[in-house]
Amino acid sequence: MHQFEEELTCFICYSLFEDPRVLPCSHTFCRSCLEGVIQLSSNFSIWRPLRVPLKCPNCRSVVEIPASGTEVLPINFALKAIIEKYRLEDRADDVATCSEHYRQPLNVYCLLDKKLVCGHCLTIGKHNGHPIDDLHSAYLKEKESSGKILEQLTDKHWSNVCLLIEKLKEQKSQCESVVQDDKKVVVQYFKKLSETLEHKKQVLLAALDEINRQILEEYEPHIEKLKKIREEQLELMSLNTSIQKEESPLVFLEKVDNVHQRIKALKEKELPDVKAVEIYPRIGHLLKDVWSKTEIGQINKIPTPKIKLIPKRKLHSKSSEKERGKSKELLQAASSVALTLIFIVIAVIAMLSFHKPILLAAVESVPNYISDFLLLVYQDFCTCWQSTVDAVCHQFHVLAELLGGIVPF
Repeated sequence: MHQFEEELTCFICYSLFEDPRVLPCSHTFCRSCLEGVIQLSSNFSIWRPLRVPLKCPNCRSVVEIPASGTEVLPINFALKAIIEKYRLEDRADDVATCSEHYRQPLNVYCLLDKKLVCGHCLTIGKHNGHPIDDLHSAYLKEKESSGKILEQLTDKHWSNVCLLIEKLKEQKSQCESVVQDDKKVVVQYFKKLSETLEHKKQVLLAALDEINRQILEEYEPHIEKLKKIREEQLELMSLNTSIQKEESPLVFLEKVDNVHQRIKALKEKELPDVKAVEIYPRIGHLLKDVWSKTEIGQINKIPTPKIKLIPKRKLHSKSSEKERGKSKELLQAASSVALTLIFIVIAVIAMLSFHKPILLAAVESVPNYISDFLLLVYQDFCTCWQSTVDAVCHQFHVLAELLGGIVPF
């Protein structure tokens, strides 16, 4: 009857009718709702008539209510009966019903499946033929057996569960402790590594600062000396310009002679011999060739390079036959050394690639101090190899210049 609930609702309070009364216009309202409307209308009148006019809230027509009030209005008994039946059915809906059989109450207990069923389940359903019991008897029996349920929940099995929980908590705590210890190790390791890297950085920067100081010592005196010569030159130019304005022959000749003497002395001053220099080794090459190929744990053992200023190699356009002969000999020697080293490296790599297990076993058997020594040797080899490559490139430049001077292109 839920689809008729709107027809059973009062138009004023929007609830189910309570003591429904019918107005002369045939519309029905709750008695209490009508009294509220009449009371509201009476507040605007200074006297109470024998019949109270009332506008119907539904059809808006004016009807007269006796002075005795809504008690004399007829009761809508049919509507009242329908509402009572509706409320009874609504309360019946609160009773548990079978999910398989519509609106059938669950009032029987199946002893086999240990669940509540309806009458249809026992007669035509899947519980047909199962032993049953009524709800009250099943309730009493299960209540008596509740002590056994408690025993099942406190036996040895549950004791083992509690012990297992404690054991797992202990193992969890141990694992968490290990993780915390490893975190401390990681923090300490990278702190030490960062300190080592910072120290190496400061050492390299200090070496670069030192070479920068040497550059200043090399160039600054010459620059200052040439600046003074340039300043004296500008001074003489200015002096000469002012002398040209002198009108006295005697004064002019004296000043001109002084200018000539100063110019002669200035031109006789020896200019500094500027020799181009270059920085060796380059830190960029060191970081690329040595640092990037070194294990992290061996970084602190990398020696600090000695950075120096060396004469820059020059390519002369014209050379004597003797110099050309020496250059050819040096080029041949450097080429022979380079080819020999390249052949040795290729041979070693090929041998190690075919005997990788032997290589691994040999590396594992080498003591730490020998591995450290080999690391230093490797670093020196890289430095020497870079020097050799630079020398070979230089000789190729010399050879190209010599060929350019002999054979015109």
